[in-house]
Amino acid sequence: MRIAVVGLGGVGGYLAANFAKSGLDVVGFARGEHLKTIQAHGITIIEDQTQWSTPLNAVKIEEASGYFDVVLFCVKSYDLRDADKSLEKCIDKNTILLSFSNGVNNGDVLRELSNAVVLDGCVYILSHIEKAGTIRKKGKVFAAIFGGESEATATMAELFEKAQLRYKTPDDIKTAVWKKYIFIAAFATLTSYYDKSIGYIYEHHSDEAKELLEEIAAFGQEREGVEIFDEVQKSLDTASKVPYDSSTSLRLDFQNGKKTELENLSGYVQKPLMQKLYNELKKRG
Repeated sequence: MRIAVVGLGGVGGYLAANFAKSGLDVVGFARGEHLKTIQAHGITIIEDQTQWSTPLNAVKIEEASGYFDVVLFCVKSYDLRDADKSLEKCIDKNTILLSFSNGVNNGDVLRELSNAVVLDGCVYILSHIEKAGTIRKKGKVFAAIFGGESEATATMAELFEKAQLRYKTPDDIKTAVWKKYIFIAAFATLTSYYDKSIGYIYEHHSDEAKELLEEIAAFGQEREGVEIFDEVQKSLDTASKVPYDSSTSLRLDFQNGKKTELENLSGYVQKPLMQKLYNELKKRG
């Protein structure tokens, strides 16, 4: 079984490295110095006090060739359409596609673009590119969540089993994806707005975080019929437990002057506080 991991950032790099380390046939797609370093020296993972490296077959997506049984999209949500198009010649109706991009509608986007088998999913992880060729994962948080078509879900579960990576296959994948979204949308927005860590936001702006989480829960119920109000307190509890200096990809992108996922994470939620924060962040972008 041949696996493609599109994007070797904090999420994709960590997944591809673990797949390669376990002997799975995986190809990673990246670019720039990050790609060159991986090609020359393999990919390095730093997890708290441990560090390990593994060779990884990595190329530019323009050089994609052959057939892929499974494609994991670990790109920014705004790059998902282009990434799918770049792999058109390498997939067919039997290929399993799964996006771990931020947001709640990535599966719908892939189903619109392709006749392949599309699963919905999300991943819980705090990780980022520390330098070219190196991924730093913070804390013990990790879980891949996916579901949909049963046979494809079982195939994906087998891959994560082989890689010894924690995963869940909930019956109600839509609600599960919203459970991830409520946390990341709230804390990505607030860490970016205040330019502070998750720990700082929890310590100094917990009331505002709670209000924002409640808005997202209400929006999810109105838009998709999902019931995630229990996640308000759970999200606050999670924020209290992650390493204090943990950041979010949205904040890091603002800091580095990169294109952001602001529309998918903040602009998507049509509620007063979120829109106030979104409008201010849009000015900074």
